[in-house]
Amino acid sequence: MTNALLYLIVMVAVAAVVFLLAALVFGRGEELAPLPPGASPTRLPSEDITAEDVRELKFQQVFRGYKMSEVDWVLQRLAAEVGTLRARVEELESSDRA
Repeated sequence: MTNALLYLIVMVAVAAVVFLLAALVFGRGEELAPLPPGASPTRLPSEDITAEDVRELKFQQVFRGYKMSEVDWVLQRLAAEVGTLRARVEELESSDRA
């Protein structure tokens, strides 16, 4: 009786380890095609970023979410673009008042 219980515990432990390893290796079943090493799906035009450009953004997925350096880069670009646009709007509004 003790041997059967011991075998059952060992089998459950081995099955759990195999399941965890398979989950780490194969992921959660996403359908995304792998990117070549060093490639990034994150693309933005050099200037005049539109709302459609932002909607079409794709970030490379890494083990625990998105690649932080890519997200930071996009946020910096968008912040610069918004700053430029606001300065231009302010300039135009001040010239209309004069």
